[in-house]
Amino acid sequence: MLTYTSYLKIDELLALQTPESEPVEHDEMLFIVIHQTYELWFKQLLHELDEFNRRIDQGDTTLAAKTLKRCLKILKTLVGQVDILETMTPLEFASFRSFLASSSGFQSYQFRALEFVLGFKRRAPLNHQPEGSRGWQLLNERLQQPSVWQHVLMLLRQRGFPIPADLLEVSDQPTASNEQLQAVLLEVYQSVPELAMVLELLVDLDEGLQEWRYRHVQMVRRTIGSKMGTGGSDGVGYLQSTLFQPVFPDLWAVRSQF
Repeated sequence: MLTYTSYLKIDELLALQTPESEPVEHDEMLFIVIHQTYELWFKQLLHELDEFNRRIDQGDTTLAAKTLKRCLKILKTLVGQVDILETMTPLEFASFRSFLASSSGFQSYQFRALEFVLGFKRRAPLNHQPEGSRGWQLLNERLQQPSVWQHVLMLLRQRGFPIPADLLEVSDQPTASNEQLQAVLLEVYQSVPELAMVLELLVDLDEGLQEWRYRHVQMVRRTIGSKMGTGGSDGVGYLQSTLFQPVFPDLWAVRSQF
């Protein structure tokens, strides 16, 4: 008989929190639960963005917009979880930090996959996954797929807008701004409210991602200061370098032309 416990695999789920500290430090459980929850939300965001791409490919902007609105709610939840993590003081984190050894959030392949899906692509993150591993395979696959932005541009082209062909080519580099495209986007904003709504939701999504990055940086700063991050990462220094780098640069650049 299917029950709540068997359907959601509660027993298996609750067995996945295994602290490494010895003796076990109280706050390590919070650290594990928060980060496992992040990974579940990353999985859901990837699931939703794949659905967004399908709906955009079908020209269904109404359902595509609905999907983006759900993504925005998830991003707000990710930001809210930082508030919970910040209830842990630097001393409390330091009590088990050494037990994390070489593990680091820098190695989250799902978050990197999320960046790739949105268009912030580069090959470097693959170097932090063992070749052939599940993470490596996921990133390699996502690297070779059109980004969310390219799916939107394909829709604009289908609707008769002159989208430069080279912008639709799959690349392993981050989306770069394009002045020719900005002129097209301005026309979209001025003439097709239905498509303009989708573009504005993408701006909201971009802003939500940047908000999460900022809160994450501040949380790390207040917890470890300028120390090197776990796993040998640059810690706050690296995280700061990711701030204010929009994944949809043309949607921000065109705003000065309204």
